[in-house]
Amino acid sequence: MRVTNSPASRKRRLRMIKAAKGFRLKRSKLYRYASDAVDHGLQYAFRDRKTKKRNYRALWQVRINAAARSAGTTYSRFMEGLKAAKCALDRKVLAELAATDAAAFTQLVQLSQSALKAKSSKA
Repeated sequence: MRVTNSPASRKRRLRMIKAAKGFRLKRSKLYRYASDAVDHGLQYAFRDRKTKKRNYRALWQVRINAAARSAGTTYSRFMEGLKAAKCALDRKVLAELAATDAAAFTQLVQLSQSALKAKSSKA
């Protein structure tokens, strides 16, 4: 006698249909199409969790660069100076300071420039 284990199969299929809630037409109603759609959506989600990190880092770099240029330096020179000054602030915090607290960012630019001068005088 063939045993189908139908309660588990039904539960698995229903779980996939529920995951496809909000999809249009047969992608939300029929198991075969819902399964494909959900799998594809999960692939996009995995990929875009990585892409989001890249996009935010690029955004932070643009914000820091804009603030650094208005303070009279470039992004690369500013970051090089911060590294020479052993400043442990990351780009997320620097971008937040650049956008909200211009006085603090100006002090960081001065710190960066003085560290660059000290670095060049050593070499």
